[in-house]
Amino acid sequence: MADQPCIIGKAITIQGNVSGNEDLVVEGRIEGAIALSNHLTVERAGVVEADVEVEDLTVNGAVRGDIRATRSITINADARVVGNVAAPRIVIEDGALFKGRIEMQFDLPEGVRAD
Repeated sequence: MADQPCIIGKAITIQGNVSGNEDLVVEGRIEGAIALSNHLTVERAGVVEADVEVEDLTVNGAVRGDIRATRSITINADARVVGNVAAPRIVIEDGALFKGRIEMQFDLPEGVRAD
């Protein structure tokens, strides 16, 4: 049986720092900072007001804060994100609301210049 993600329910608010090595699903609210070595999903009713450092992030709800992912960030059509995002792979679906800067970290092939 696959490991189930930890879920922060709709009626829960966490004020402070959240860290760990499990997948996390936010249906409630987190205010502070999040540092996970796995996947974070912010569901439609979820609100995150925090700087976020994760492996992967999927946003269906609202995030306010800077986001850094080591693998990917996906901002789905109904999501709202205010803050700078940085990851090797970033997807922003049509209909998503996004305000901030995007930085994609990647290695260029040998002999190709970035300027």
